[in-house]
Amino acid sequence: MPTRTAEAVWTGTLREGRGTMAFGSGAYEGAYTYASRFEEAPGTNPEELIGAAHAGCFSMYLSSVLTKAGFPPHRIHTTARVHLGEGRIHTIELSTEAEVPNIDDPTFQRLAEDSKKNCPVSQALTGPEVRLSAKLA
Repeated sequence: MPTRTAEAVWTGTLREGRGTMAFGSGAYEGAYTYASRFEEAPGTNPEELIGAAHAGCFSMYLSSVLTKAGFPPHRIHTTARVHLGEGRIHTIELSTEAEVPNIDDPTFQRLAEDSKKNCPVSQALTGPEVRLSAKLA
């Protein structure tokens, strides 16, 4: 399996400084500041990138689990809300909506919960509580 890389550069003090984060693949580079992380200023932040990674990983994992169970999905859309407070990420809320033919809701819920627990990013983020809201479209 490949090793993925990302990097960040920060210049200056915490409040007045600024930085950039970039993916090793070159697919993304974004600026961040104290205000874009802890307030509502333009720019990205580490939590937003963690949310994107978690939503992407969960969606792919759920697709795999559904397919293996005999329910190949048409579409899975997941949003991750990453809550930062008191110096730590304390909660991640995953909200997913999936178009899956011929599946009943109890089966879908069971497979979604399995995916929440077992996708590689969920496993890497065992510190914060990860909540899931899942529904069929």
